[in-house]
Amino acid sequence: MTQALEIPARIARARFRAWHRGTREADYMFGGYFDRYHEEWDEAGLAWFEALLDHDDVDVMAWALGTAPVPPEFAGPHMDAMRKLDYVKI
Repeated sequence: MTQALEIPARIARARFRAWHRGTREADYMFGGYFDRYHEEWDEAGLAWFEALLDHDDVDVMAWALGTAPVPPEFAGPHMDAMRKLDYVKI
């Protein structure tokens, strides 16, 4: 599969996983973040979000809310944007 065909499939999979976390709070955090930022992602940004989706919602939400330290592999501009929560439209 060529990378041009692979990226849209990965984006679709990430969108589904972001909006189907199991709780409304996690859906809004992950899904809202996805909706706001996914068009700006390059390969590294998409890979970062896919890796984030593999972690427990409780951990990621704690990182985003500032109640737990962010692991070094997730620290940086993407997590900074997630911590703002200005992307959630309820």
